Amino acid sequence: MPSYPLRILLVEDHPFQLLATQCLLRSFGFEQLTPAENAEQAIRVMTQAEAPFDIILCDQCLPDLPGLELIEIASRQCFIKAAILLSGLPETELSVLQTQALNRGLPLLGYLLKPLNKDELAHLTDTLLTL
Repeated sequence: MPSYPLRILLVEDHPFQLLATQCLLRSFGFEQLTPAENAEQAIRVMTQAEAPFDIILCDQCLPDLPGLELIEIASRQCFIKAAILLSGLPETELSVLQTQALNRGLPLLGYLLKPLNKDELAHLTDTLLTL
């Protein structure tokens, strides 16, 4: 199994989803994973990091800040290069969020519906490999 050098920040407030997503990403060869359970923890991790994360995979419905807002903060502070939203929201709402991200100039690659589908994650990880 190849290993990929991308540094990924995974922000998910549900412990099971956090663990499951880490396992899926590792099964695709992504080893440099940094978990965070909320926006506050994610901001602390990004502030202390030596270099920007290649990507943030971020739950939209965090308890302390909407995911898109966290992505905007991270992008404006140059803490990340790209982002993917994770959410159980209806696809129509996620599409609206994707349009808002585009209008704000945010580096959102797309979104994944929860529970995560391995094939959809594989499609987006292909995008990650071109970063």
